[in-house]
Amino acid sequence: MEKEHIEKEAVENSQDLDAFFRQKKQMDFILEIDKSKNVFRQTYISDGSRKENDAEHSWHLAIMAFLLAEYANEPIDVLKVMKMVLIHDLVEIDAGDTYAYDSCGNETKKEREVAGARRLFSILPKDQEKLIWDLWEEFESGQTAEAKFARTLDHCQPVLLNDASGGRSWREHNVRREQIYGRNTRTHEGSEKVWRYVKGIIDKNIENGNIIQE
Repeated sequence: MEKEHIEKEAVENSQDLDAFFRQKKQMDFILEIDKSKNVFRQTYISDGSRKENDAEHSWHLAIMAFLLAEYANEPIDVLKVMKMVLIHDLVEIDAGDTYAYDSCGNETKKEREVAGARRLFSILPKDQEKLIWDLWEEFESGQTAEAKFARTLDHCQPVLLNDASGGRSWREHNVRREQIYGRNTRTHEGSEKVWRYVKGIIDKNIENGNIIQE
Protein backbone atom coordinates (compact mmCIF):
# COMPACT_ATOMS: atom_id res chain seq x y z
CA MET A 1 0.00 0.00 0.00
CA GLU A 2 2.80 2.39 0.88
CA LYS A 3 4.50 1.71 -2.45
CA GLU A 4 1.25 2.40 -4.33
CA HIS A 5 0.80 5.64 -2.41
CA ILE A 6 4.32 6.78 -3.27
CA GLU A 7 3.82 5.91 -6.94
CA LYS A 8 0.48 7.75 -7.03
CA GLU A 9 2.03 10.81 -5.40
CA ALA A 10 4.89 10.74 -7.91
CA VAL A 11 2.44 10.64 -10.81
CA GLU A 12 0.42 13.52 -9.37
CA ASN A 13 3.56 15.58 -8.82
CA SER A 14 4.65 14.84 -12.37
CA GLN A 15 1.27 15.93 -13.72
CA ASP A 16 1.41 19.11 -11.65
CA LEU A 17 4.88 19.83 -13.01
CA ASP A 18 3.75 19.24 -16.60
CA ALA A 19 0.78 21.57 -16.07
CA PHE A 20 3.06 24.21 -14.59
CA PHE A 21 5.51 24.11 -17.50
CA ARG A 22 2.65 24.15 -20.02
CA GLN A 23 1.21 27.28 -18.45
CA LYS A 24 4.68 28.80 -18.17
CA LYS A 25 5.21 28.36 -21.92
CA GLN A 26 1.84 29.94 -22.64
CA MET A 27 2.59 32.91 -20.40
CA ASP A 28 6.04 33.31 -21.96
CA PHE A 29 4.43 33.46 -25.40
CA ILE A 30 1.80 35.95 -24.25
CA LEU A 31 4.52 38.22 -22.93
CA GLU A 32 6.67 37.78 -26.05
CA ILE A 33 3.92 38.87 -28.43
CA ASP A 34 3.57 42.13 -26.52
CA LYS A 35 6.52 43.14 -28.72
CA SER A 36 4.11 43.46 -31.65
CA LYS A 37 3.10 46.81 -30.14
CA ASN A 38 6.53 48.09 -31.18
CA VAL A 39 6.35 46.86 -34.78
CA PHE A 40 5.22 49.92 -36.71
CA ARG A 41 3.62 49.81 -40.13
CA GLN A 42 3.71 52.43 -42.88
CA THR A 43 -0.02 53.13 -42.55
CA TYR A 44 -1.09 56.03 -40.33
CA ILE A 45 -3.96 55.73 -37.88
CA SER A 46 -7.14 57.49 -38.98
CA ASP A 47 -6.32 60.91 -37.53
CA GLY A 48 -2.88 60.88 -39.17
CA SER A 49 -1.09 61.60 -35.88
CA ARG A 50 1.18 58.55 -35.95
CA LYS A 51 1.77 55.23 -37.64
CA GLU A 52 -0.20 52.15 -36.72
CA ASN A 53 1.48 49.21 -35.00
CA ASP A 54 0.97 45.52 -35.70
CA ALA A 55 -1.08 44.87 -32.56
CA GLU A 56 -3.52 47.63 -33.50
CA HIS A 57 -3.72 46.35 -37.07
CA SER A 58 -4.53 42.79 -35.96
CA TRP A 59 -7.11 43.99 -33.42
CA HIS A 60 -8.77 46.08 -36.12
CA LEU A 61 -8.95 43.09 -38.48
CA ALA A 62 -10.51 40.91 -35.77
CA ILE A 63 -13.27 43.49 -35.26
CA MET A 64 -13.76 43.71 -39.02
CA ALA A 65 -14.04 39.92 -39.28
CA PHE A 66 -16.79 39.90 -36.65
CA LEU A 67 -18.73 42.82 -38.14
CA LEU A 68 -18.32 42.14 -41.87
CA ALA A 69 -18.67 38.34 -41.93
CA GLU A 70 -22.09 38.65 -43.58
CA TYR A 71 -20.36 39.93 -46.73
CA ALA A 72 -18.06 36.92 -47.19
CA ASN A 73 -18.44 35.23 -50.57
CA GLU A 74 -18.74 31.82 -48.89
CA PRO A 75 -19.92 30.58 -45.49
CA ILE A 76 -17.06 31.03 -43.01
CA ASP A 77 -16.09 30.10 -39.48
CA VAL A 78 -15.91 33.63 -38.05
CA LEU A 79 -13.99 32.59 -34.93
CA LYS A 80 -11.37 30.92 -37.10
CA VAL A 81 -10.98 34.08 -39.18
CA MET A 82 -10.59 36.13 -36.02
CA LYS A 83 -7.88 33.77 -34.73
CA MET A 84 -6.16 33.90 -38.11
CA VAL A 85 -5.99 37.69 -38.30
CA LEU A 86 -4.89 37.97 -34.67
CA ILE A 87 -1.82 35.77 -35.28
CA HIS A 88 -1.02 36.49 -38.94
CA ASP A 89 1.52 39.26 -38.33
CA LEU A 90 3.13 37.99 -35.12
CA VAL A 91 6.08 36.79 -37.20
CA GLU A 92 6.93 40.44 -37.83
CA ILE A 93 8.23 40.66 -34.25
CA ASP A 94 11.37 39.10 -35.74
CA ALA A 95 10.90 39.75 -39.46
CA GLY A 96 9.81 43.38 -39.21
CA ASP A 97 6.99 44.90 -41.22
CA THR A 98 7.56 44.78 -44.97
CA TYR A 99 5.83 47.62 -46.78
CA ALA A 100 3.40 46.32 -49.38
CA TYR A 101 5.11 48.22 -52.21
CA ASP A 102 8.74 47.59 -51.16
CA SER A 103 9.94 45.35 -54.00
CA CYS A 104 13.36 44.67 -52.43
CA GLY A 105 11.94 43.90 -49.01
CA ASN A 106 9.36 41.55 -50.46
CA GLU A 107 12.11 39.43 -52.04
CA THR A 108 13.26 38.26 -48.60
CA LYS A 109 9.95 38.58 -46.77
CA LYS A 110 8.97 34.91 -46.82
CA GLU A 111 12.35 33.71 -45.58
CA ARG A 112 12.38 36.22 -42.73
CA GLU A 113 8.81 35.46 -41.71
CA VAL A 114 9.29 31.68 -41.68
CA ALA A 115 12.33 32.11 -39.44
CA GLY A 116 10.28 34.36 -37.16
CA ALA A 117 7.42 31.87 -37.04
CA ARG A 118 9.79 29.03 -36.20
CA ARG A 119 11.26 30.85 -33.22
CA LEU A 120 8.11 32.48 -31.93
CA PHE A 121 5.64 29.61 -32.24
CA SER A 122 8.10 27.16 -30.66
CA ILE A 123 7.73 29.03 -27.36
CA LEU A 124 4.28 27.44 -27.01
CA PRO A 125 3.39 23.87 -25.95
CA LYS A 126 3.63 21.54 -28.96
CA ASP A 127 -0.12 21.23 -29.57
CA GLN A 128 -0.62 25.00 -29.62
CA GLU A 129 2.55 25.51 -31.65
CA LYS A 130 1.03 23.28 -34.34
CA LEU A 131 -2.33 25.03 -34.09
CA ILE A 132 -0.80 28.46 -34.73
CA TRP A 133 1.52 27.15 -37.44
CA ASP A 134 -1.49 25.66 -39.23
CA LEU A 135 -3.48 28.89 -38.95
CA TRP A 136 -0.55 30.99 -40.17
CA GLU A 137 0.17 28.71 -43.13
CA GLU A 138 -3.53 28.61 -44.03
CA PHE A 139 -3.62 32.41 -44.06
CA GLU A 140 -0.45 32.61 -46.14
CA SER A 141 -1.75 30.10 -48.69
CA GLY A 142 -5.03 31.95 -49.09
CA GLN A 143 -6.95 28.93 -50.37
CA THR A 144 -9.75 28.32 -47.84
CA ALA A 145 -12.85 30.48 -47.49
CA GLU A 146 -11.60 31.74 -44.13
CA ALA A 147 -8.14 32.59 -45.44
CA LYS A 148 -9.56 34.39 -48.47
CA PHE A 149 -11.80 36.51 -46.28
CA ALA A 150 -8.99 37.21 -43.81
CA ARG A 151 -6.71 38.32 -46.64
CA THR A 152 -9.44 40.54 -48.07
CA LEU A 153 -9.69 42.32 -44.73
CA ASP A 154 -5.90 42.55 -44.45
CA HIS A 155 -5.73 44.31 -47.82
CA CYS A 156 -8.74 46.55 -47.29
CA GLN A 157 -8.05 47.88 -43.79
CA PRO A 158 -5.00 49.95 -44.85
CA VAL A 159 -7.09 51.53 -47.61
CA LEU A 160 -9.65 52.69 -45.03
CA LEU A 161 -6.92 54.22 -42.87
CA ASN A 162 -5.11 55.79 -45.80
CA ASP A 163 -8.32 57.42 -46.96
CA ALA A 164 -9.17 58.66 -43.45
CA SER A 165 -5.68 60.16 -43.02
CA GLY A 166 -5.86 62.07 -46.29
CA GLY A 167 -3.83 59.56 -48.29
CA ARG A 168 -0.74 60.47 -46.29
CA SER A 169 1.13 57.17 -46.62
CA TRP A 170 0.25 56.84 -50.31
CA ARG A 171 1.59 60.33 -50.97
CA GLU A 172 4.76 59.79 -48.93
CA HIS A 173 5.59 56.67 -50.94
CA ASN A 174 4.37 57.95 -54.33
CA VAL A 175 2.08 54.94 -54.67
CA ARG A 176 0.71 54.42 -58.17
CA ARG A 177 -2.61 53.08 -59.37
CA GLU A 178 -0.99 50.04 -60.96
CA GLN A 179 0.70 49.12 -57.67
CA ILE A 180 -2.53 49.16 -55.69
CA TYR A 181 -4.52 47.24 -58.27
CA GLY A 182 -1.62 44.83 -58.76
CA ARG A 183 -1.58 44.06 -55.06
CA ASN A 184 -5.35 43.58 -54.97
CA THR A 185 -5.90 41.22 -57.90
CA ARG A 186 -7.30 38.54 -55.56
CA THR A 187 -8.86 40.73 -52.87
CA HIS A 188 -12.36 40.17 -54.28
CA GLU A 189 -12.06 36.41 -53.64
CA GLY A 190 -12.90 36.83 -49.96
CA SER A 191 -15.71 39.34 -50.40
CA GLU A 192 -16.94 40.96 -53.58
CA LYS A 193 -19.01 43.42 -51.54
CA VAL A 194 -16.20 44.59 -49.28
CA TRP A 195 -13.86 44.89 -52.27
CA ARG A 196 -16.44 46.89 -54.22
CA TYR A 197 -16.74 49.34 -51.34
CA VAL A 198 -12.98 49.69 -50.96
CA LYS A 199 -12.42 49.95 -54.71
CA GLY A 200 -14.63 53.03 -54.66
CA ILE A 201 -12.32 54.55 -52.04
CA ILE A 202 -9.26 53.75 -54.14
CA ASP A 203 -10.78 55.30 -57.26
CA LYS A 204 -11.71 58.44 -55.31
CA ASN A 205 -8.10 58.80 -54.16
CA ILE A 206 -6.83 58.34 -57.70
CA GLU A 207 -9.12 61.16 -58.81
CA ASN A 208 -8.01 63.51 -56.03
CA GLY A 209 -4.32 62.81 -56.58
CA ASN A 210 -3.46 60.89 -53.42
CA ILE A 211 -2.67 57.91 -55.64
CA ILE A 212 -0.69 58.54 -58.83
CA GLN A 213 -2.78 57.81 -61.93
CA GLU A 214 -0.05 56.83 -64.40
